[in-house]
Amino acid sequence: MRIGKRILAVLLACIMLIGCQTTYYAAWEKLGKEKRHLLRDNVEKARSEQQEATEQFKDALTRMKEMYGFKGGELEEIYNKIKADYEESEEQAAAVRKRIGNVQQIAGDLFKEWEAEIQQISDQGLREKSRASLKTSRQNYSRLERAMKRAEASMTPVLKRHQDQVLYLKHNLNAQAIGSLKQEVGAIEADVQKLILEMEKSIKEADLFLKSFEG
Repeated sequence: MRIGKRILAVLLACIMLIGCQTTYYAAWEKLGKEKRHLLRDNVEKARSEQQEATEQFKDALTRMKEMYGFKGGELEEIYNKIKADYEESEEQAAAVRKRIGNVQQIAGDLFKEWEAEIQQISDQGLREKSRASLKTSRQNYSRLERAMKRAEASMTPVLKRHQDQVLYLKHNLNAQAIGSLKQEVGAIEADVQKLILEMEKSIKEADLFLKSFEG
């Protein structure tokens, strides 16, 4: 049963990937999950993936500083480790970007549906309460979205600098090249600190949104 659910989850993810949103939502509704549940699930996953990405960038910086402080050793080994860290960081960043995109898609569809269904409420008092609730949820989500996009953007300069290091080392595997790149570690560290700050803000906003959102 558990395996069946995993397979179904993969299939549903594939449906979303190819852009068939109507089919995606219909399939989940049959399993008892509506858009508000999916939004909550994806915000939780976005929070977790941002935490994982933060740790990956911090670990990559630590290893980079350790390797550039080497005395002797294989330059090829240093290059391979820095390249592997870059590839893993890029993979984590891609997961964060994709998840944020999912959150944006589902939130947009949920609020659009909510707005339309408010018009179907015949009782004016209930209609106004639902509209007020929608407004509050949109405001809370807007703060979350801005924080997530800032966190997403903060990954770019770190990845670019890391890629520069990999590409430079690829064609200049010598002690002089290592010495040149050591001077860039300070700039990378500053970018990583900014990334950590933005990620922490985004994670905090996710916590606040999840507490306020009726999922």
